[in-house]
Amino acid sequence: MNKVKEGKIIVVVAPSGTGKSTLIKKLKEDFKQLVESTSCTTRPIRKGEIDGVHYFFLSKKEFLQRKNEGEFLEWAIVHNNYYGTSKKFVEKKITEGQSLIFDIDIQGADAFFKYFKKKSHSIFISPPSIKELEKRLTSRGTDTERVIKTRIENAKKEILRKNDYEHSLVNDDLKKTYSELYTIVKNILEE
Repeated sequence: MNKVKEGKIIVVVAPSGTGKSTLIKKLKEDFKQLVESTSCTTRPIRKGEIDGVHYFFLSKKEFLQRKNEGEFLEWAIVHNNYYGTSKKFVEKKITEGQSLIFDIDIQGADAFFKYFKKKSHSIFISPPSIKELEKRLTSRGTDTERVIKTRIENAKKEILRKNDYEHSLVNDDLKKTYSELYTIVKNILEE
């Protein structure tokens, strides 16, 4: 009986508003074998999002119950909301030979790397500047001024950690950044 080759784990970390979601969407279009993990969160559902597709939207009480039962690989409080990744989901997919791509923040990534150690590959994406990041966040029109200010302050701290990752890119030109990201992911998947 042939053993299934274990899937790859690719973790993409970036401050909110850096273009991470757009880049990951393009990766999933080009690499059909990549499965994006669906995280749990207590943040309110946004227009156009679907429960169970974009996130599993939970009440704070339900999230904390699952956390206390040890169901999450990692969890964090980000912008006053809870986020977590199901251990069962990740382990099942990897064992089945599927490669997973994760869109998580620095707090989550730290917990994630502690659990998986060298099994995971990390990519950090920075904005071209804090001023450009603020412009992007404001133009989205999804957050209050207070939330944007919090995201900017968090981004400043996160960017200081960019060299902690295997790969670090600056998203100053989407096409160029995607080309670099595509090459990195292609090499990881072919290992």
